[in-house]
Amino acid sequence: MDSHLTVLLTVAAVWLAAGIVAEGMPRLHRARTLRRRVHWLFGLTLTGLGLTGAVLMAGLQSPGAAPADRAAAGLALATGPALLVAVCTLRRLRRLSAGAGAFASAPRTPAPHGLRAAAAHPLIGLPLQVTGVATVVGVLSANGFGVLDGPGITGPAVTVAVLAMTAVAVRHALRHNRLAERALSEPAAALREPTGDLPRTTAGALHV
Repeated sequence: MDSHLTVLLTVAAVWLAAGIVAEGMPRLHRARTLRRRVHWLFGLTLTGLGLTGAVLMAGLQSPGAAPADRAAAGLALATGPALLVAVCTLRRLRRLSAGAGAFASAPRTPAPHGLRAAAAHPLIGLPLQVTGVATVVGVLSANGFGVLDGPGITGPAVTVAVLAMTAVAVRHALRHNRLAERALSEPAAALREPTGDLPRTTAGALHV
């Protein structure tokens, strides 16, 4: 396998792994588990950004026919989403880690819906997943599969990609809104309950 394909496959694997981890975070019901998963995602995100930046810099400093330049060309489509990850996703992950740490002192502390809503925010999962898909497109193009090449192909391919990403964004937004509504309903439900009959999640959080 050519060296630039090996590099692209490595970068794509890191971004895809980050997208998968981000997808599963809102389903976690324990604060300690959520915090640990946030740390994994933070490490994967930093690794993906570091690899992507290193490949692009190497491509800028090499002649046009060098493997580094071909690898950089394969990541051209992922540059925009990766910048969004660096600007938005990392900041939200830092805040999410701090929020999860406040609830993670006991192993079985439930993760509040507000924390899970923050983990489900579209600006966490969506940029990572878009970057992963863009790197896969780069791998296919570098392998000789012209995904966006050829007459009559570019337009439909771009349209399908935009529709698919829009559907993913809507799904992220709906999940985030659903968890946010549950987070808002928790205090009202706690006030309606008698003092000795608090909901389990509220009682667990207050106990910690």
